[in-house]
Amino acid sequence: MADTTPVSPTPAQGNLQDITESSERHQRLLILDFGSQVTQLIARRLREEGVYCEIWPFTADEARIRAFGPMGIVLSGGPASVTEGASPRAPQAVFEMGLPVLGICYGQQTMCAQLGGQVEGSDHREFGRAHVQVADDCALFHGVWEKGAREQVWMSHGDRVTALPPGFRAVATSEGAPFAAIADDTRRFYGVQFHPEVVHTPHGHALLKNFVRRICGATGDWTMGAFRQEEIERIRAKVGKGKVVCGLSGGVDSSVAAVLLHEAIGDQLTCIYVDHGLMRGGETEQVVSTFRDRFNIKLIHRDASDLFLGALAGVTDPEVKRKTIGRLFIEVFEEEQEKIGGADFLAQGTLYPDVIESVSATGGPSVTIKSHHNVGGLPEGMRMQLVEPLRELFKDEVRALGRELGVPEAIVGRHPFPGPGLAIRIPGEVTREKVAILQKADAIFLEEIRNAGLYDAIWQAFVVLLPVRTVGVMGDGRTYDQACALRAVTSTDGMTADVYPFDIAFLSRVANRVVNEVRGINRVAFDVTSKPPGTIEWE
Repeated sequence: MADTTPVSPTPAQGNLQDITESSERHQRLLILDFGSQVTQLIARRLREEGVYCEIWPFTADEARIRAFGPMGIVLSGGPASVTEGASPRAPQAVFEMGLPVLGICYGQQTMCAQLGGQVEGSDHREFGRAHVQVADDCALFHGVWEKGAREQVWMSHGDRVTALPPGFRAVATSEGAPFAAIADDTRRFYGVQFHPEVVHTPHGHALLKNFVRRICGATGDWTMGAFRQEEIERIRAKVGKGKVVCGLSGGVDSSVAAVLLHEAIGDQLTCIYVDHGLMRGGETEQVVSTFRDRFNIKLIHRDASDLFLGALAGVTDPEVKRKTIGRLFIEVFEEEQEKIGGADFLAQGTLYPDVIESVSATGGPSVTIKSHHNVGGLPEGMRMQLVEPLRELFKDEVRALGRELGVPEAIVGRHPFPGPGLAIRIPGEVTREKVAILQKADAIFLEEIRNAGLYDAIWQAFVVLLPVRTVGVMGDGRTYDQACALRAVTSTDGMTADVYPFDIAFLSRVANRVVNEVRGINRVAFDVTSKPPGTIEWE
């Protein structure tokens, strides 16, 4: 068994073929996914080297792989065990195309099993930080690891390779894996039992760079400047003279999508901002003024807060909350677009993670952790065609594109904010009074973070209003008000996260301001849970 954490895809609109057809101008790498939850990190590391890549299920057929024309192929980790008869395998053509191949964890194991090696279950499993002994030089290690060195890596495996296929040699070992890294330099096949894509392997990025640049020979032609011009051409070719409506939330994704669309088609675009009454304090006013005044984009602002808050009355289940908000958003959006005479196209800020998570690596259903607000909810029989200009990009690439387009840093650098808004930061029933309390507390927390110069060092920070009342003392009187929790995490992609280590003086200052300035809160806690086992949001 390789990675032991199951993959958890969520539904999205469109398909991977749409993306493949839009990247033909660039050098490309292909990642075949066996179900690891960190497969997306591989893609992000490769793209950081300026090389376009895509993630496909391991079931991709040979003809499609050849048509894609990759310069190299990466086999990801996965939760299965190569020792089981029905476990996944890479298409045999991968090893017959004359291309460089890098197998990571399960990818290394299936490569060895398919090429004549041996994989067995191990009594010495390795999970978390480990160390490898560099046994020999190879192109993968060039300029990074030297023979005889002891290097830190991140392991997550229960099986291990016990016999190498012909042509391979061991280039690194560990306590639990005699073949922690292997190389066949003639065929340019490499395998590692550890995960170079995660930050816990300190030199992992450099190893992947060697695979991209030195072994595959890629030069790097994937830039946001090039993407901007190419996507504008694609939008114009697809839309023609048609009318486009875009759901604007004020978040990074929809904002960047709207500005890119406006640059491509001008007044053919109308943005619709549905205010569900669950935004952070002052955010609605900022969104409306930015897009109307700075970018001169046609914008419809619909205040539907009474409708949303009324529908949420008495609702406590988080999934019901999300689905209620998603359903109402679609209904209100449709009402507004009908008022302007309809449109030919609907624009969404769908990102590449939404697309690739819609395809299960095993071809079967996967567990839903939580519903996405902007995918999987379009009405059947919708007559508009979808335009998704960001569907090739990861979040960090969207931010880079936004800066390229001149989107204000206050928007492009904004912390992620969930589509259902503050509704999922109020466990239990959502009321207008609770939203107002949370907005004030959240504004104080973010203000103190900015004052301390910490905003850009934190991936996401917010306050959760807890469904707990506690006894307090203010002046000479007894209070019985609600408690809140502060949450702040560091992350590179939101898939894993660590608590931000505020000093106690900072936390005390925030708590003091909240209990003194926000009527209705008399106790402040700080959430120190990492992801996993927790999620970043509470609901």
